[in-house]
Amino acid sequence: MPKLRIRRKPDRRSLHTKTMFYTTKGLILRETQYKDNDKLLDVLTGDMGRITVKARGVRRKNSRLRSGCQLLCYSELTLFEKNGFYTVNEAEPLEMFMGLRTDIELLSLGSYFAQLLSCISDQDQASPELLSLGLNSLYALDKLKKPQALVKAAFELRLMALAGYYPELSGCGVCGEEETRFFCFQEGSLLCEDCRRSMPLVDGVELGQGVLDAMEHILHCPAKRLFSFTLPDKQLKELGEVTERYLICQLDQSFYALDFYKRLFTTS
Repeated sequence: MPKLRIRRKPDRRSLHTKTMFYTTKGLILRETQYKDNDKLLDVLTGDMGRITVKARGVRRKNSRLRSGCQLLCYSELTLFEKNGFYTVNEAEPLEMFMGLRTDIELLSLGSYFAQLLSCISDQDQASPELLSLGLNSLYALDKLKKPQALVKAAFELRLMALAGYYPELSGCGVCGEEETRFFCFQEGSLLCEDCRRSMPLVDGVELGQGVLDAMEHILHCPAKRLFSFTLPDKQLKELGEVTERYLICQLDQSFYALDFYKRLFTTS
């Protein structure tokens, strides 16, 4: 877990407010142009949660902050706080996931992950598990060369569980009946046929055993084994459709990065 280090400038025995320096490690989730040469960065850290920081002069070609303040870069940041706002003093890139930056599909998928992490994470609340999920997912795409569909589905479902949307897969979420595989997106649980009939406008899908087993693996496995499963292409596609629809239904919003990613596979 990233550690917080606080440094104080020497006391000059004046009435000036002391500047607080912090060192943390974080993943850049979003960058917004600010003024002529600055950026505002949304950064997901393990110890400080999601924070917004200002990177002064970072858009200049010779800026020493430039490499460590890029989207999807995992960096060690030294920040100083003044009047309730953080500003980057130093930025040392720890992992830049270079393979993602040369592949439009991987970059857009990574951007989708970043948008989801920004949506789910809380300001100033420690998020070590979310940060770990984000880094492991980018690593799986960049270094491990795992299939995009597999990483996307595993990321979506694990993220939902971490965010408190833990699906019930052991049996019917209403009566407990175990012999059912119909998954309801609104309820976030399996539903037996009788309970399904009693509910109007149920949106869901019948799960194959392979897809159900994969979902159980994603939810319960150790973090390091999250992507250590395989499925035939047809079942992997079904898994991806289930995790995406469940996420969209529960969060009740669209994601522009996902829309862009999916358009890359649309034939003209």
